[in-house]
Amino acid sequence: MGLRVGLEVHRQLDTRHKLFCECPTILSTKPPTLTLERRLRPTQSELGQVDPAALFEFNKGRAINYEADPETACLVELDEEPPHQLDPEAVDIALTISLLLHARPMDEVHVMRKVVIDGSNTTGFQRTAIISLNGKLDVDRKEIPIQQISLEEDAGRKTGENKNTVIFRLDRLGVPLIEIATGPVIKDAQEAGRVALAIGQVLRATKKVKRGLGSIRQDLNVSIEEGALIEIKGVQELDLVSKAVELEVQRQTSLLQIRDELRSRKVKPADLKEDFHELTPLVSRSESKIVQSALKLGGTVQGVKLPGFGGLLKRELMPGIRLGTEIAKRAAYWGRVAGVFHSDELPGYGIGQAEVGAVAKKLECGPSDAFVIIADYKENVLDGLKAVVERAREAIAGVPEETRTANPDGTTYYMRPRPGAARMYPETDVPPVQISSDRIRQIGDNLPRMPEDIAREIGSKYEISPKLAAQLVNSEYLDTFGEIAAIGKDIAPSFVATVLTESMRSLARDQVPVENLDDTHLKEVFRLVAEGKTAKESVLEILKWLATHPTANAASAVDQLNLGMIGRAELKGVISKVLESHRSLVQANGAKALGKMMNLVMAEVRGRADPKLVTELLRTELEPDRG
Repeated sequence: MGLRVGLEVHRQLDTRHKLFCECPTILSTKPPTLTLERRLRPTQSELGQVDPAALFEFNKGRAINYEADPETACLVELDEEPPHQLDPEAVDIALTISLLLHARPMDEVHVMRKVVIDGSNTTGFQRTAIISLNGKLDVDRKEIPIQQISLEEDAGRKTGENKNTVIFRLDRLGVPLIEIATGPVIKDAQEAGRVALAIGQVLRATKKVKRGLGSIRQDLNVSIEEGALIEIKGVQELDLVSKAVELEVQRQTSLLQIRDELRSRKVKPADLKEDFHELTPLVSRSESKIVQSALKLGGTVQGVKLPGFGGLLKRELMPGIRLGTEIAKRAAYWGRVAGVFHSDELPGYGIGQAEVGAVAKKLECGPSDAFVIIADYKENVLDGLKAVVERAREAIAGVPEETRTANPDGTTYYMRPRPGAARMYPETDVPPVQISSDRIRQIGDNLPRMPEDIAREIGSKYEISPKLAAQLVNSEYLDTFGEIAAIGKDIAPSFVATVLTESMRSLARDQVPVENLDDTHLKEVFRLVAEGKTAKESVLEILKWLATHPTANAASAVDQLNLGMIGRAELKGVISKVLESHRSLVQANGAKALGKMMNLVMAEVRGRADPKLVTELLRTELEPDRG
């Protein structure tokens, strides 16, 4: 299919200070002490061009509210003070990563401004600097070119939005972010996942990257033969990389099939006209809540015919996403409308067959035609219908180039047009940084070990399988594992490693918010096991509870869940009760009933007793003459 994929991996660096000031790189834990509102506008480049992505964001017409506190933001984040020099710790980490990826560091690092006016940066641009070029990474005996490694400031943290306003917290703004861009040489979805994993391994080897939700984001550049270059932003889960590629291939393939169908129907772009018709009298008595709400606010209902599109708007592109969905998203962004109605989904949504027939007649639709209706303020309706016509024309051409946002299930939705070349220009407030050969030599002499070496050492030191050791190295919990393993010899390292890898992934698949669990939570839980205050069988239940109560501690979880270990006397009582309930089985089998009784007792105590002690007490009861 001619699939080509390039990856851009972004990872927050775990530095003491932000990239251009001395603020710490932590998220706020306190309410904001300052709130301000701004509106950002696009400007022309030095060549007189306006970036299309910036213009798109401006056309949304939304105000931006910024929230800040003195613990995590200063005048630099508020754009009231020039940025300071590049943080040297962040530069050293970026150079370390560059050498690990065999990239050539720049002799002099220059900071650039990249236009970004979605509100995520108070300045209207993001500062970025190329650190190195032309690296490489071996993945499954294939050389993956690393085109560029950059250092940039992270964006503000979005905390809320509505139709008219978006809210950002400035605690994350300015946190150092490494960006690693591969060449477009990845040929299948699974390979994309393996490359992302390999880059993640290199980053974790430095022990200088942050972890947790929001600390890593992967952007994908995907194209197929006869398709288009699509940028997918914000794939946060490593497991979703392959799926996002697969679904984008499916989407583009479906769009090409729709293109071919439209061409077979002899539909041409010129057939699609901005010929909008007033439909309010035809649908004013419908039961549609959207229509009635728009009319009560003084709005209007208008529609447009899409010649030759009959039956195609309901064509599925990927799970839950149809061509009609794509058109609706485009109208929503450009027209600021809640959505659209189209003929392939009507009658429905309170619009009956009579209204559908009247609209089709008004728009002069034939059997092979479709139509789209929008109800909102007139200005929004007209802008939305123009976007509908434009997107329909693009369907005739095939796959439009655009930037899309990833959903948690790997599907994507329209975000904005792809940016142009006019969005970058020099940053004049930050002086260049000279990279001396001595600095490179010193960093090169102290490079961290690579993951495969660490996995071999861990497997040997803690006597765990190579597979489990590799999973541990590839996880976010390698350092945590070492600290927990040092708590006490009563905790098997293989059990700890299994919980931190396979069990944590299983909890995440079950929608447990494991990102809320920090190192303190994990160490507390295993410490309670080592001290005999709870059983290892209770660990997962405790972690589940803590994930939804992140401000609590492990001891509280044990109390709330009643998972504290029961005493010897109480355990004897439980055993006596179980044996009495199954007296005939015990009398018939004697000591041979040990296994069955063991299972029954452990089910009764629900992990609150040491299995060794249970076995000891059961043997005493079943084998009174033993010893």
